Amino acid sequence: MNPAHSAKLTRWITEAGLAGKSETAILDGFCQRAVAGGLPIARGALIVDTLHPVHEGRAFRWRNDAGQDPAGVGQTELIEYGPTSEGQAAENWRRSVFFHMLETESSVLRRRLCTGDPADYSTFVDMQTEGMTDVVVLITRFAARGAIGEMDCVYSYWATDLSGGFDDGQVEALAGLMPVLALAVKCVSLARIAGTLVETYLGRDPGRRVLGGLIRRGVAEKINAVLWYSDLRQFTRITDSAPPDQIIPLLNDYAEAVISAVHDHGGDVLKLVGDGTLAIFTAESAEEACRHTVMAYNTLRGRLSKLNERRAAKNLPTTEVYLGLHIGDVFYGNIGSRERLDFTVVGPAVNEVARIASMCRSAERNVLVSTGFATAMSTSERRQLVSVGRYALRGVEQPQELFTVDPAVIA
Repeated sequence: MNPAHSAKLTRWITEAGLAGKSETAILDGFCQRAVAGGLPIARGALIVDTLHPVHEGRAFRWRNDAGQDPAGVGQTELIEYGPTSEGQAAENWRRSVFFHMLETESSVLRRRLCTGDPADYSTFVDMQTEGMTDVVVLITRFAARGAIGEMDCVYSYWATDLSGGFDDGQVEALAGLMPVLALAVKCVSLARIAGTLVETYLGRDPGRRVLGGLIRRGVAEKINAVLWYSDLRQFTRITDSAPPDQIIPLLNDYAEAVISAVHDHGGDVLKLVGDGTLAIFTAESAEEACRHTVMAYNTLRGRLSKLNERRAAKNLPTTEVYLGLHIGDVFYGNIGSRERLDFTVVGPAVNEVARIASMCRSAERNVLVSTGFATAMSTSERRQLVSVGRYALRGVEQPQELFTVDPAVIA
């Protein structure tokens, strides 16, 4: 690759990173332009760790097979992988070429398979099987202060199927382009990590709002929303009697059931407090928001039934979810100090829904619905509700008629 092509490709990578193109688009565009500039790449891959509650990292692979892709534009795929700290995944990682390079503090490793170099790691075995003649493996490291979680470098490999392999100038060109390519990938990955973190810890809609710039204290809007507050039945008794190492898995199991049901029907989980969950549902009409909420509750019932069957089969403690539903005006936004903010909802309706949920024990029902929620429902859907009487709610002036959802109607 001559200096003009290299400079042109460097500019393109920089512009792609600044434009926020995806990692797959960056790898695809890089490989296409590199091939056009004289680098005979037939396989390419970028691997970067991430900060995600499920995935440890992401791998992006590009291939250019003349038989499969006559146009020569290549194919790019994304693979997300889980933890490599235990089990077979850990064993595979320790046997990998990248682990070897980290252990030996090397940055470049090459195997000229066409001249008899050993295919001594799985990457080289795979490439040799696919007809590659030369493979260059690179690690482009970040400074320690630039690491985020385990994301401290970009791993890559590049292979050709030319009979003579890469020449030394082509290997030098690849190594010279990698820092700017790694920087572009890091830029995009950091933006993705930021989005993941705020949505994981704040909730999906609050996360998007915060990333959109809504971060000033006291900035809140008045909205009308359905409020969902749930907790676990007899959680204190369970924590007193169950082994300590079972408590967190129990919370995770039931939180997964609750949160997934809320998300599947358009709700947003705003806060987890111990075994409690605060969520909201909004829609173009209150009637629609109520409908989605009841659908989420119905989904939750099914998931709890299956979850309790699985846990009982393993002799693990089981429980049920108490749920209060209400609707009202709330303030939705940033509340807190200058140095510590929470993006949540506040207002009398929030306190009221928590009080309604707490009445589930007295009323001996798993779900209780306020009069306001019942009134907001459509006439046809209101037949799902059954009155359980009037109750005095702590901190609420007037007793309120509460309802429960009749499983026979929604089944």
